Amino acid sequence: MIEALKLPFRLPPPAGGRVDLLILAGEHSGDQHAATMVKELRAKQPGLAIAALGGPELAKEGAQLLHDLTASSVVGLVEVLKNYSFFKALFNETLRWIEEFKPRAVCFVDYPGLNLRIAKALFERGLSVKGGGAIRLLYYISPQIWAWKGGRRFTMAKHLDALAVIFPFEVACYADTSLPVEFVGHPFLAEGHEPPVCYDPNGPILLLPGSRKQAVGRIFPLLLAGHAAYGKRDAVVIYPSEDILGVLRAANPPANVRLVPTGTQIAASAVLTSSGTMSMHCALAAIPGAIAYRANPLTYLLGRLLVKIEYLGIANLLLKEPMYPEYIQGAASAKALGRELGDCLGNIDRLIGTQSQAERLRASLRRPANGTVADWVARQLG
Repeated sequence: MIEALKLPFRLPPPAGGRVDLLILAGEHSGDQHAATMVKELRAKQPGLAIAALGGPELAKEGAQLLHDLTASSVVGLVEVLKNYSFFKALFNETLRWIEEFKPRAVCFVDYPGLNLRIAKALFERGLSVKGGGAIRLLYYISPQIWAWKGGRRFTMAKHLDALAVIFPFEVACYADTSLPVEFVGHPFLAEGHEPPVCYDPNGPILLLPGSRKQAVGRIFPLLLAGHAAYGKRDAVVIYPSEDILGVLRAANPPANVRLVPTGTQIAASAVLTSSGTMSMHCALAAIPGAIAYRANPLTYLLGRLLVKIEYLGIANLLLKEPMYPEYIQGAASAKALGRELGDCLGNIDRLIGTQSQAERLRASLRRPANGTVADWVARQLG
């Protein structure tokens, strides 16, 4: 059960008595991306009063942190139901705060489960511009409507005033709506961003099973088996939390597999990865590798019915070709993954191809001529 919030509770008032921009970022990645935006925004307009329900990164960049949402984020229906009273109180108090202090704009960052519900409530209460009020509703980092729940785009167009996306193809996903959408570049290519991985032909193999406990429990033993099948190089695993470290240790990794925390930059020669955010970091760094994924069989069958995409890996989707060959469910075997590692580390054509694909990927995701996400927010504030 979440302990971060005592019920009932109140969010503190704006530090200076007013607020120009309220940011809602419910996950660690959203906190980091929003912090980059705030750093640049404050450099351009130092007088802006910015408050946030986010995390420590936003606080470091000078946003008034009303509540640490990243300490409260959960994944999955069961966890949400367990903490229903918490999320209900958080939802109601956020709406009360916005109604009382009336920021000029609210910028939602990813986290659609909570953020789109708050946007709807602000519309229904007549607080947002499209609901008849004065508060502009902005959204940064689109939900993956191109993968599933595509119908959300019409509700978003009804409630939101503007959307900034991080993949260029996402603009076309909203073409049949009235919502203004801009591509603002990917945060991994933002100025000053420090990537967590880089390529080194003599480095260890990187094993990345993900950041969700159940998925890691299924995928990590498979990655270990693939690494063992190759059998010629040490490996490193990056873990994001103590919970995940416990899952990794439960798999009894051998002595030549080192576990290191997030924040440790790794120079790797090849990677076996799940389809999450870290796979994108590896692709941009031109580390050759493959994707392995196993889901609960029922979840996988439902996903096949609901998710309409050709690839799981976002780099593959962007390039429209398998930069990282994907081994899903039964196809994800130790033998197949070991063979992929052998090809990554012994085939010069594979390396040259990966480097070319990485450059194409970086070129497609760089900041466009009309500016960064901070420029976009500044335009929305007027």
